[in-house]
Amino acid sequence: MSDDQQLHAIKEIAIDAGREILAVYHSGQAIAVTTKQDDSPLTDADRRAHRLIVERLTTLTPDTPVLSEESDAIDYSQRSTWSRYWLVDPLDGTKEFLSRNGEFTVNIALIEAGKSTAAVVHVPVGGMTYLGGQGLGAWKQDATSPDSPITAISCSAMADGKAVRVVASRRHGGGQLDAFVQHLESSLGNVEVLSMGSSLKMCLLAEGKADIYPRLAPTCEWDTAAAHGILSAAGGEIVDLQFRPLRYNTKADLLNPYFIGLADPLYPWQQLLDKHW
Repeated sequence: MSDDQQLHAIKEIAIDAGREILAVYHSGQAIAVTTKQDDSPLTDADRRAHRLIVERLTTLTPDTPVLSEESDAIDYSQRSTWSRYWLVDPLDGTKEFLSRNGEFTVNIALIEAGKSTAAVVHVPVGGMTYLGGQGLGAWKQDATSPDSPITAISCSAMADGKAVRVVASRRHGGGQLDAFVQHLESSLGNVEVLSMGSSLKMCLLAEGKADIYPRLAPTCEWDTAAAHGILSAAGGEIVDLQFRPLRYNTKADLLNPYFIGLADPLYPWQQLLDKHW
């Protein structure tokens, strides 16, 4: 199977998982919720999507492990031996799902040597799908149109009179984000803040609709891997606060450091933001 064929195969898996989610979303019944050990919510939609994705990925690549947010814990002594594995968030944005605002996604990424090299983010409500692969490029597809190439490179931060577009979490803002935005305003002028849930924030970077995404709150690796792969394929990058590229499966815990998503990594963001940190 070619890289392109594999990418489109995981796109179909994500779309089918989205149908499982929508069956619960549109059921007309109250959505039952349990709470996991980290206090995050879990629904039947999470479970149904998880089961479908794991089963289908195992069939697609029997020798490649699958790590899902809803998997049993896998010790780092075992994970550290993996040079290649699937990293999955079956339902990213469960709180958005519960509020029925449509801003939730299915995330599937292939991780190789710490990098997300093939990835899909599917938006069940509306049927939008983002996909990208290392050396292949990135695309956006809706339910009725063929794949359209997307690129993250954006010059709005450098263009006189245009606002710097900052994308922010709908639920995780706070004083650090406010200070970050104020620093950009004092350095670059007009700043526009766009609030969004789930992996859609990084997808806005990937399609050139935003310039920078500061994430100054906790996330796990499955939260970012798929959108990171698409953003990288589109020309962007995610870096930690020391501007080192975000990498996966490098330590025992699965928490990401605080990070910054960049549509244009060549813009001198580090020089600008070093004054802030």
